[in-house]
Amino acid sequence: MNLSRIRYLFAAALFLSACAAPVALAPTEAPTLPAPTMAPEPTATTAPTSVPAPTANLTDDCLASAIPGVDYFPAKASITNTEGFQIEYHDTYKVVTVNTPTPGATAALTYVLVQCGTEPPTGFKPEQIITVPVQRLISMSTTYLPVLDDLGLLDRLVGLDDATYVSNQKVVELFTAGKIKAIGSGATINVEAAIELKPDLILTYGSGSADFDSHPKLLEAGLKVVLNAEWLDTSPLGRAEWGKFIAVFFNEEAAAESWYTKIAEHYAEVKAIAATASGTPKLAYGTPYQGTWYLPGGASFAAQLIRDAGATYPYADDKSTASLPLSFEEAYSTTRDATYWINLPFVTDLAALLAQDSRFAEFDAFKTGNVWNNDLRSNAAGGSDYYESAVVRPDLVLADLVAIVHPDKMPGHEFYYYRQLK
Repeated sequence: MNLSRIRYLFAAALFLSACAAPVALAPTEAPTLPAPTMAPEPTATTAPTSVPAPTANLTDDCLASAIPGVDYFPAKASITNTEGFQIEYHDTYKVVTVNTPTPGATAALTYVLVQCGTEPPTGFKPEQIITVPVQRLISMSTTYLPVLDDLGLLDRLVGLDDATYVSNQKVVELFTAGKIKAIGSGATINVEAAIELKPDLILTYGSGSADFDSHPKLLEAGLKVVLNAEWLDTSPLGRAEWGKFIAVFFNEEAAAESWYTKIAEHYAEVKAIAATASGTPKLAYGTPYQGTWYLPGGASFAAQLIRDAGATYPYADDKSTASLPLSFEEAYSTTRDATYWINLPFVTDLAALLAQDSRFAEFDAFKTGNVWNNDLRSNAAGGSDYYESAVVRPDLVLADLVAIVHPDKMPGHEFYYYRQLK
């Protein structure tokens, strides 16, 4: 298995956190570093001596000067479904706090987003200061790409970790045209390539594994790095709300609020439809990984999606947010009689599933052909858009699930992520 595929598998594990094979993780904290070299900032715009208070955030320009007491962030993010981060607004800067940046972390990470053209506040370390709006971004996860696309920010993207499994066609075209460069990740990250791209910001995640984490080396090089902890969120809508976290670095709060409201409203509409269905069909979930079958904990985001779709599964009452490691025999005894079977990594058809283990033929869902995979939107390398855009589109995931388990409630539904295996 090549390195790119290993990274993709790990990225899928991050997305599923409660459903895929876990990686041994340990808390990490960003090191204290000397002040980095600042990337070029946007050209300042000329402002009249006396101007009225702005009615919109500056999404492209710098301030020529700041008037004391004037709020330069009139559009603000409202956090409603996640406790993973918080934003405190001041006239010319924002303080963004990631409450649990890595698994088991005991200390939050704080970033200060300073409006370009103004002075940063005192009392913070240089590596905490990010000038906004960001003009040049490196994204170290495909899950950030849909937000950038939806908010019209792909022109700010100059780098990513690896393009092999990217599903977004616009990003693929930009990469093919040489407008976006790949810098690698983890232990093999090309720090020199990252420096050459002169990013204002590198957005990444922290797992606690030296093999996969890129931020320690990037910070040591004096680059501006922010940890996004969306993958640790246990709520489908909470994960999607991390799109607002990305938006604040571009002063795009207004667009992000509108974008997220539509997603949340659609999710609520589909959930209400599912609530009118009779019965709660039982689901089987996933396949074994290296001899162990990992099923989502009952307090995980995956379990919440199942409940909201009007279905159930054997461990729905479990209180864990992490994955439950089970033997094949235990998983078999609790899920063999499930009506439906979903989310089978890298299984292309029923024959491929049976090739993994002949005992799968004894599952009720296999006998009836009710086996559904989330790889309908996949690229030539096998990268599934489910592990890219589904993070911020739980409404589309929920609609697919309801159409699977309660097809009478979603007549004529056009599947977005799921397909029935043949």
